[in-house]
Amino acid sequence: MKRSLLLIVISLAFSRAAWNQSLLTVEEAIANALKNNFEIRLAKNDSAAAALDYQFRNAAMLPRLSANAGLTLNNNDQYQKFTDGAIRQRKGIRSENLTTSVSLNWTLFNGGRLYATRDRLTALLEVSKLDVKTNIINTVAQVINGYYAIVQQKQQLRAIEEQLNINNERVRLAEYKLTIGVGTKPDVLQSKVDLNATKAAQLQQQTNIALLKEQLNTIMGLGTGQTYEVTDSIPFLERIALQEARQTMIGSNPSLLLAIKQIDVARYQLREAKAERWPQLNLTTNYNFNRLDNIAVVNPFQPLFSRNNGLNMGISTSIPLFNQFTAKRTIRAATLSLQNRQLVFDQQRNQVDLQLVQAYNEYAAQQKALALEEENIALAKENVDIVLEVYRLNATTLLQLKEAQKSLQDAQTRLIQARFLTKRAETELLRIKGDLLR
Repeated sequence: MKRSLLLIVISLAFSRAAWNQSLLTVEEAIANALKNNFEIRLAKNDSAAAALDYQFRNAAMLPRLSANAGLTLNNNDQYQKFTDGAIRQRKGIRSENLTTSVSLNWTLFNGGRLYATRDRLTALLEVSKLDVKTNIINTVAQVINGYYAIVQQKQQLRAIEEQLNINNERVRLAEYKLTIGVGTKPDVLQSKVDLNATKAAQLQQQTNIALLKEQLNTIMGLGTGQTYEVTDSIPFLERIALQEARQTMIGSNPSLLLAIKQIDVARYQLREAKAERWPQLNLTTNYNFNRLDNIAVVNPFQPLFSRNNGLNMGISTSIPLFNQFTAKRTIRAATLSLQNRQLVFDQQRNQVDLQLVQAYNEYAAQQKALALEEENIALAKENVDIVLEVYRLNATTLLQLKEAQKSLQDAQTRLIQARFLTKRAETELLRIKGDLLR
């Protein structure tokens, strides 16, 4: 009765401890990272800067309008001597000169450079979006791997606790056999040593889980000390086909899409460079107002008051004849840049294809290993149950029980490792495909 009551109290205590730690799902972990991760936030700011340029992409096609105004106040002394000997002299000659103008300058044609610049800014906006997407995909992959690394270690902790239960039973049986005279003292001592070693492994495993949680907190952009619980299992998607992955890779892999968009940017830069060979045609117009008010003058032919105003309009052109081969050099550099971008795309396509094949081979190998370990764990558990029961009947030695227990421990470790490696291979395959966000 007392033993049953103690079990109930212990169960309630563990339940309350579990309630104090909320369950964090992998979807919630990804959501936290997308909201708080510093690399993603920096990439979004860079994208916002590109979007600002894109927003004013048509501004270069608009005219430039400027207004100028000035007021000059003069207070001069004037002395004039003429050839006939006449002298004119006056002090404190004051005047006011007011000038205003509004001018407009509009580039009507410059070899299509304005349109090439507009298209380049549009392509740069797509580049910035792809940069953000690449950072997001990589961060999501980090979150998934970090999250299920904790699940892996949690499963390993559960396996250690299962070994702890077996070791407790071993100590109990060894002490019982020694009491009834069919056991030996070394068996008791060895069982207690193994029990303490398992307890030490349990403490170390709990520390490992705490460290992995802090690493996941950093990826999610949360502060240290955040406590939560993770799920108990590692889910898998349906089997991914290699041929389907290779067919959709170019249209979904962010690095390849980025390389394609960089080719577009280089192509627009080449158009901008070629525009330097064409003449530039500008429309200029301005409205001028000039008022001169002289309070007094010495020269009788100088007006006391003068005002000029009017609208002027004209067209100007600039034809490049020779500019020290600057345009030719710029075009050649832009052409080489375009060729390099195309080579970079071909290189990245080959690299991504190789990464995809390697990731798929790893994925397929881990799936086979997982299936094998799933089958092996059942055999190891059955073997331990049989040997433990035989040991309880004093029909086998402690060494045989330890060997069976060690086989179970190794099988559990391999199975847990196979689950995590399969999930990591699956995540890497989806990351290369660009499907983590779908």
